Amino acid sequence: MGRMRIAITGSTGLIGTALVRSLRADGHEVVRLVRREPRARDEIAWDPRRQWVDGAGLAGCEAVVHLAGAGIGDHRWSAAYKKELRDSRVLGTAAIAEAVTALDTPPRVLVSGSAIGFYGDTGDRTVDESAPPGHDFLADLSQEWEEAAGAAVEAGVRTVFARTGVVLAREGGACGKLLPLFRAGLGGRLGNGRQYWSFISLHDHIAALRHLLADAALSGPVNLTAPHPATNREVTAALGRVLHRPTPLPAPAPALRLVLGEMAGTVLSSQRVAPRRLLDSGFTFAHPDIESAVRAALGHS
Repeated sequence: MGRMRIAITGSTGLIGTALVRSLRADGHEVVRLVRREPRARDEIAWDPRRQWVDGAGLAGCEAVVHLAGAGIGDHRWSAAYKKELRDSRVLGTAAIAEAVTALDTPPRVLVSGSAIGFYGDTGDRTVDESAPPGHDFLADLSQEWEEAAGAAVEAGVRTVFARTGVVLAREGGACGKLLPLFRAGLGGRLGNGRQYWSFISLHDHIAALRHLLADAALSGPVNLTAPHPATNREVTAALGRVLHRPTPLPAPAPALRLVLGEMAGTVLSSQRVAPRRLLDSGFTFAHPDIESAVRAALGHS
């Protein structure tokens, strides 16, 4: 991938921060969309709620990576927060899609965030990008999220939906939230532990996003998950081994539902997802299994 001017939303999040750092290290010009008055030359103003983007700032961008959205696990899922989750994704994606199509010279590619929540609970069944959507809140949200990019798709902009799994990183995400408990020897499986977690290391996630930017043959949904999903029991065991801590305290499903409400369904559901399109396109994972991904997340690789 030659040097490019690339616009990124969600640049201060776990994934966005790492992506900006990686791209700039290789000489790409990165501009960041911010929801306040720009304070630096590399910032562009946008307001996803009003579906407004400073189009002049996007001029000359050859690629846009859209990662912004309220955190799924940041709050209990009240009706108000579920609306926030939806609006931050659907309205923001529509704003970006419409902004790029309004440019005199649209970018060559739009990589738009999505999630493997699209598939709902798959149990022990392995699914890839050809699988139909599920029927729960996250599945419905993911469908709307992707459909909101319709303007870019219809305008002929190569649009890729990065359906992301559980990103393992000590800096944040699910792993970042679990680490303090496991380091204290208070970790344990969630529910019966048999549910599959389709994970990906932060390193592989950033490499995969860059692969999506570079591979002109890829469009539509692409699963960003490691090729060997692990059960929650296996994730728990790997964390215990790498940290040299016991994992004696399981969290029963009823307790999780009491504490987390509807969001407990996401923690307890099983998603066995295969990254078929990434593998078919020649992408190579540095951390294909849970042990290597946990070691990478904890800096033990």
